[in-house]
This record gives sequence, structure tokens and C-alpha cells, in this order.
Amino acid sequence: MNKAEIIRFVEDTVIQKIQLPSFKAGDTITVHYKIKEGNKERIQTYQGVVLQRSGKGVNETFTVRKISGNIGVERIFPCTSPFIDKVEVNKHGVVRRARIFYLRGLQGKKARIKEERI
Repeated sequence: MNKAEIIRFVEDTVIQKIQLPSFKAGDTITVHYKIKEGNKERIQTYQGVVLQRSGKGVNETFTVRKISGNIGVERIFPCTSPFIDKVEVNKHGVVRRARIFYLRGLQGKKARIKEERI
């Protein structure tokens, strides 16, 4: 067995895969994230717009941007993280790109994303 086969074997057997709902860039989601403080554990929600999804398989991540006190805050979540409790899709957005980094330069009403009607 070479290195690639060993890595693929470990990814398939050892690492647990979490079933995430289907979402893409432009969607507004809420991530319920487990936080450990000392010996206590609590769940914190992080709601924002998905800027991008990148990577494949075990290395897949998604970036969520929210506005907190007129300051944009971005956080990158690994899709295979055991600390993600669940992900809820609040709104589906209509965007033409897979990576919407142009939102970083927009403020107020210009930063709104059209909602997809289902």
C-alpha cells in the first residue's frame, strides 16, 4: 500500500462524516457549534451568509460571514468537525458566483442578497 491508499483508507474508516443539508454560496445558514469551557459544554449559534465552500471529502470547509456591531466577522468551519451539532438553512440566496467575496466591500442595503423563491 502506498501513502495515497493509506490516507484514503483512514479517511473512509476513521473519520466520521456529518450529514449536512445542501447549501451553497449566498445562502443564510445557522451553525450550532459545541463549545467546551472547562468541564462544561454548551451550544452556540453562528448565523450568517455562506461566502464559499471549498475542498473535497475530509478537507471540505465552508466560510460564513456575519455582521456583529457593524463589523464583518468571518469564520471557517470544517464540514467534518465533531463540534458542529447541526446546520440549518434559513434562506436560499440568488447569486451568480461560487465565491462571493465582493460582499466584504459592501455595506447596508447594497450587501443584501435576493432570496430564492421555492
